[in-house]
Amino acid sequence: MGTLINADNTWALWTILVGIAAISIYLEQTYKWASKVTGAIIGLIIAMVLANFKVIPTDAPTYDAVWGYVVPLGIPLLLFNANIKKIWRESGRIMIIFLLSSIGTLLGTFVSFMLLRNHIPDLYKMAAMMTGSYIGGGVNFAAMAESFGTSGDWISALTVADNLLMAVYFFVLLAIPSISFFQKKFKHPHMDEVEGNVDTAEGETLAAKYWGRKEISLKDIAFAVAISFAIVWVSTELASILGRVIPTGNFIYNLFNGFLGNKYLLITTFTMLLATYMPNFMSSIHGAQEIGTFLIYIFLVVIGVPASLQLILTRSPLLLVFTGIIVLVNMIVTLLLGKLFKFNLEEILLASNANIGGPTTAVAMAIAKGWNKLIGPIMLAGVFGYIIGNYLGIFMGNLLQYL
Repeated sequence: MGTLINADNTWALWTILVGIAAISIYLEQTYKWASKVTGAIIGLIIAMVLANFKVIPTDAPTYDAVWGYVVPLGIPLLLFNANIKKIWRESGRIMIIFLLSSIGTLLGTFVSFMLLRNHIPDLYKMAAMMTGSYIGGGVNFAAMAESFGTSGDWISALTVADNLLMAVYFFVLLAIPSISFFQKKFKHPHMDEVEGNVDTAEGETLAAKYWGRKEISLKDIAFAVAISFAIVWVSTELASILGRVIPTGNFIYNLFNGFLGNKYLLITTFTMLLATYMPNFMSSIHGAQEIGTFLIYIFLVVIGVPASLQLILTRSPLLLVFTGIIVLVNMIVTLLLGKLFKFNLEEILLASNANIGGPTTAVAMAIAKGWNKLIGPIMLAGVFGYIIGNYLGIFMGNLLQYL
C-alpha cells in the first residue's frame, strides 16, 4: 500500500522532517504542557502518526541521509564546549553506570530468550542482534545480523519492533525525572541546577528561557558549520583507513580495529581535543549548540518514522514482547544498581538511554533536559558501547545457541 508522499519525493520529506522539528521546538517553548513532554517526544510522536496513517513512507533515502549526514554533523556542534579537563571527573562516573546498565541488557536478553525461545524460531540470532544494538547501536545490529545470518524478513520485523519500542522508552525516560517518586528516591543535582539557574518569566517555559536569543554573527555560523564538516570528513576518512590497515584475528586486534575504525569515536575525540586545547577559540563560536540541537531534533523525528504498528501486528507481535522484556529488565537493573552505588538520577537515565538508544539519543535527552555537563561524558560512554557491543553480541548469541 502506497503513501501520500512517495519515498523518492526528497524535497517533500525534508520539508516534513524539518517542519516537524520546528513545530516541536515552537510548542516546547510556548506551552507548559509541551515543555514537560519535551519537543523531542512531540516530534517523534508526530512522525509516528504520519507514518502509520500512510502520509509518509517508513523507509526512504531521505531518512538514510539524516543518519549518514545530519547525525555526524550534529555531534561535533554539540561538543564545542566539551573541555575534557573539566568533564574528566564526570566521565568516569558515567562510564561505570553505563557498564552496570549493560549488565541489565545482558540479563534482559537472557530472560527474554528463555521465556520466548519456543515461540520464535532462531531467537538466539535476534538475541545477539539486540544485545549488540542495546549496548552499542545500529552498526552493531547490522554486524550481528550478518554474523549470524539472520533472514531479511526477521531483520525487517525486528527493526520495526526496535524502533517502536525505542520511541516509547525514550518517552518514558524523559517523563521519569518529573515523577515525584523518583525525585524522592534519587539524588538529582543536574535537575536542581537547571531549575536554580533559570528564573523563568511568567508564562515562559524552561526551554524558552534556556534557548533564549543570544548574540550570534555570520562568522559564528560559518566557523561552526565549517569546523563540523571538517571534523566529520577527517574522522570518516581516517576511520576508513584505520579500519583497513589495523589487522583483525584476535581480541586485541579486533578491539583496536573497532575502536580506531569507528568514525563516531573519532568525531567525538577530535572535537573534544579542540575544545580542550583550544578552549577560548571553540567557546567563542556562538550558535554551535543551537545548530547541533536542531539537527538532533530532526534525527529524533526520523526515529519515530519506522515505527509501523501494522507491520508489528501482522508480521511478528512477539518480537515487540521480546524487545520489551529486554528494555524493562535493563531499566530495572540500571535503577537498582544506580541506587545501590549512589549514582544520580540523571546519570542513571542517560546510561540506560545510551544502552538502548545509543549515544545520539542519550545526547538528545541531555540537551532536551538541559543537563549540559553530562553531554560529553554520555557521548563517550555511548560510543564505547559501539566497541563492546559486537563482542557481547557474539558472546550472547553463541551462548544461547546451545541452550
